[in-house]
Amino acid sequence: MANIRAHVFIEGHVQGVFFRAETREAAQRCGVTGWVKNLYDGRVEAVFEGGEEEVERAVAWCHHGPPHAVVTHVEVTREPYTGKFSSFSITY
Repeated sequence: MANIRAHVFIEGHVQGVFFRAETREAAQRCGVTGWVKNLYDGRVEAVFEGGEEEVERAVAWCHHGPPHAVVTHVEVTREPYTGKFSSFSITY
C-alpha cells in the first residue's frame, strides 16, 4: 500500500479542548507522522503522513476529535508524500 499525505483544517469549537494533544495521541495510535497546531483564526491545522489506511483513520478521527470538541467542518487536501517526519508533534 502506498504512503500518502493529508493536509487537514478543522473548524468548530476545537481550541481549548485538548484537540492538539488528543490529535497527537490519535496519530500515534494510527502509526502516522506529521504535526498539528492551532491557528489564530480558531481552526486547527494538521498534516498526516503514512500508509493510506492509517492516514485515513487519523483524518476520520478529526471529524469528531476529543470529547469536548465540536467539529463543524473538516477540509482535507491530498498532497505528495514527503517522508520527512520521524514522529508526530505539536507545533506552535
